[in-house]
Amino acid sequence: MLVRNRVPVLLSRTGAVSVLTLAAVGGTVLVPGASGEASAAVRISAKALKVAASKKGAPYRWGAKGPHRFDCSGLTLYSFKKAGKSLPRTAQAQYNRTRHVSAGKRTKGDLVFFRSGGSVYHVGIYAGRNKIWHAPKTGDVVKLEKIWSKRVSYGRVR
Repeated sequence: MLVRNRVPVLLSRTGAVSVLTLAAVGGTVLVPGASGEASAAVRISAKALKVAASKKGAPYRWGAKGPHRFDCSGLTLYSFKKAGKSLPRTAQAQYNRTRHVSAGKRTKGDLVFFRSGGSVYHVGIYAGRNKIWHAPKTGDVVKLEKIWSKRVSYGRVR
């Protein structure tokens, strides 16, 4: 028996109480046999997002990968490295390495890739509410900015 908010929730072998009902009343769902990989990926992405945000105001420098100056892929590489995951150096190589997700399935910490033709020219880290943390261009700094193009793809670091 699971007790949540002083309301007992009984689970039977036949699954009389659905997972959706349990979630609706605020219960906790444990899936037997499920690995911690999904939750580990979420933790890594959340940490990478925090690292990127902590670099707010750091100057852009082409080819720089931190800790004080960054280009776009240098910021994503640095942020995920600090979170415990390695990424390749360029935006295109990072795109090739990630698991692609639709805009509807994007989550905070996913990478946002800006495309022109068949190639990727820019990358940032999705922060929610259609915004990214990124290192935009020469003369600019790491900042939070609204996604300005519809020609983007999303990738989840695995």
